[in-house]
Amino acid sequence: MFSYFREHILMGMAGLRLLSGLIEITAAVAMFYFGSVQKAVQINAGLALVGPTVLILVTSLGLIGLADKLEFWRMVVVMGGVGLILWGVRG
Repeated sequence: MFSYFREHILMGMAGLRLLSGLIEITAAVAMFYFGSVQKAVQINAGLALVGPTVLILVTSLGLIGLADKLEFWRMVVVMGGVGLILWGVRG
């Protein structure tokens, strides 16, 4: 039962990362297509939402998958670390 659940968690994590990569590649192609620095900056600004969202979702899925193996305080430390990363790179 748990291995089946963990397999779904793993597929979700990998799927989100693939989706994120496809969004990044699509944005790069769009930058070339529009051929304007102004448009490229606008596209890049939109990507600023994708990265942190995927980071939080993938980390959350991973913690859900490890919930029976990790102590609560360790999960809090990991989520705190993610929070610090997001706080450190905010613009």
